[in-house]
Amino acid sequence: MPYKSFDLTGKVALVTGGNRGIGLGFAEALTEAGAAVAIWGSNEKNNAEAVKKLGGRTKAWTVNVADEKQVAGAMDEVVRHFGRLDAAFANAGVGGGAKSFREFPTDVYRRVLSVNLDGVFFTLREACKHMVARAEAGEPGGSLVGVASLAAIEGAPRNEAYAATKGAVISMIKAIAVEHARYGIRANSILPGWIATDMTQAAQDNPAFAEKVIPRVPMRRWGKPSDFGGAAVYLASDASAYHSGDSFVIDGGYSIF
Repeated sequence: MPYKSFDLTGKVALVTGGNRGIGLGFAEALTEAGAAVAIWGSNEKNNAEAVKKLGGRTKAWTVNVADEKQVAGAMDEVVRHFGRLDAAFANAGVGGGAKSFREFPTDVYRRVLSVNLDGVFFTLREACKHMVARAEAGEPGGSLVGVASLAAIEGAPRNEAYAATKGAVISMIKAIAVEHARYGIRANSILPGWIATDMTQAAQDNPAFAEKVIPRVPMRRWGKPSDFGGAAVYLASDASAYHSGDSFVIDGGYSIF
């Protein structure tokens, strides 16, 4: 008999950037575990394909997470449509590097911060409002997850903007965790390593990268979006009710080798 605490029946989860890559890996596992899933993505075609693939109680919204008003409006729609929100995965993000830090374009810097940091802030803030209101009405609980990166804790040359946003996500999550524990709300971050997604396609196609970097991964392979399903289910489930303020490194052992 399956461990009951992992059963997400009756729970509602939101995944930003949930139509591709790691976000879709989250959404697939959450759906399989019984949750209703709201997907936010900026590409309507990808949203539609994700909903078709997931089936069940899945609905997608076209949302630019860098837009504060869009996030607030879409969050209200999610809660109105599903009746509640139990878990929010702030996963939407963009890459954006430069030839060197000295030549880093300000417009790229601003774009990366607007999506990777502002987007996480807006998403989790609006989710918090609904979870706290529910707690004050007598039903505490909820899970907030921010997707960071190994770039937050290791040197990421020519990717200073990306690294800055991911380090900030970890700090933000810890602050949220402490402030909202009294409401039964926990907050944790996930730090992916080298994962085969659209964002890393250039690296996947680079023979030198395949020769010099991937062999350093103890698992000796690229990570897959499906490798994140177990963590998603755990963090959305009652099994993680006392687990907060942590950083989950999912990298095949790369950071410790």
